[in-house]
Amino acid sequence: MNTTYTRPNNTQFRDIEEAAIRALQLMAEFVDINTLFIARNDGKTNRMIKVFNKEDILVSEGEELPFYESYCSLSVKHGDRILIIPDLSMDEKTKEMNVTKHLGGGTFIAIPINYKDGENYGTICGLDTKKHSFTDEQISLFETMSSLLTYVLELDYSHQQLYQTAAPVVPITSGVAILPVVGDIDERRAEGIIETALFKSQELRLNHLVIDLSGIMYINETVIASLLKIVTILKLIGVTPILTGFQPDLAMKAVQMNAELGTILIVANLEQALNHIGFELKK
Repeated sequence: MNTTYTRPNNTQFRDIEEAAIRALQLMAEFVDINTLFIARNDGKTNRMIKVFNKEDILVSEGEELPFYESYCSLSVKHGDRILIIPDLSMDEKTKEMNVTKHLGGGTFIAIPINYKDGENYGTICGLDTKKHSFTDEQISLFETMSSLLTYVLELDYSHQQLYQTAAPVVPITSGVAILPVVGDIDERRAEGIIETALFKSQELRLNHLVIDLSGIMYINETVIASLLKIVTILKLIGVTPILTGFQPDLAMKAVQMNAELGTILIVANLEQALNHIGFELKK
């Protein structure tokens, strides 16, 4: 897939792929080369995740090559430095490669995108069937974008870890567990909580799931919609959801938003939730 990109209205990146689109868009304005792309490799396969073709379609999104048959492998081997091959048909490393024979020659420029620990994620590359030279500023732009995407990778990884650990399902006894929800909830995290609730409910063969909301600091339409979705899904798979920990200000906000919580079992605290299920806390 080849997309014409428009200038974004903001610079917030939700994940590495969105950052990749923005990076290619910016680079296309300053680097006079036909194709810019970002490839992801796992050591075996090189896959084009985002592509910008100005005129000729040299690379397509989703296209794959064996890693060691790709130009990107040469960039990874080259290390953290920028790799420039001015004439693909004459360079000893590339002239016999199948991809060069297919293109008929041209220019390639690339630099790896690495995780903070040095493990390679992929490469950010430029490709053309024509010969090109690059200014110091253009080379610096490749290096800067590589650093930017490394930073985004680390943020993305940290967010994934947060989403996985911020809403753990804690088993209490056979068929009963608690899902404590802590912090702010955005749309992406809400989806993660829903997946966690569904997966763990099936894995633990739950009859009841107590969802503790005492750690939520802010409630909005996303939070309410997520709660309703979790409750609906749990009921569909035979799990009884019980909400607890509604703080007074959160309860007032839910009422102001006309949230349809009438069909949901809501209790004040964990003790009341367990009492409803049939357990008694002995002091």
